[in-house]
Amino acid sequence: MLLDLKRLFENEEESVSFQYELDLSDLEISGVFPFVSPVRIQGIVQNTAGTVFMTVQADFDFSIPCDRCAQDMQLQYHFSFSHPLLLDAKEEEQDTYIPVQDGKLDLDELCRADILLALPAKYLCREDCRGLCSVCGTDLNHGSCQCDQHQTDPRLEVLKQLID
Repeated sequence: MLLDLKRLFENEEESVSFQYELDLSDLEISGVFPFVSPVRIQGIVQNTAGTVFMTVQADFDFSIPCDRCAQDMQLQYHFSFSHPLLLDAKEEEQDTYIPVQDGKLDLDELCRADILLALPAKYLCREDCRGLCSVCGTDLNHGSCQCDQHQTDPRLEVLKQLID
């Protein structure tokens, strides 16, 4: 969605509201396509005393396997983002402000970047997830297995023979 904000930058105490759905179903994360519903975006851009500020809320359903035990997780996320905007920002200001070139702002790209940065780096079904046995693949959250967990690295077998 492309927002035209020219009039907003020219008039103080002006605001523009927006609401739409962003389709991220083709976005792959960790080998899966976890966005199972469109991202519901709503927000407002306000010019208050010459400062233009944008506030966005994003809600969506997310389905991804646990990184340790591979159990499917159904999650619902609600993120809030805020950004100060600046018309034709200079390069040194782009770290602080979101530049709005020619008075138009691409909301899709900005919201997509905000959502990806807000997602966790590791997806766990619970904090104390024990994962899968590296030998037999048993889910260790549901019990232990009978595998020998003290296997020697085959590259170190020669050193083990010296000890024996």
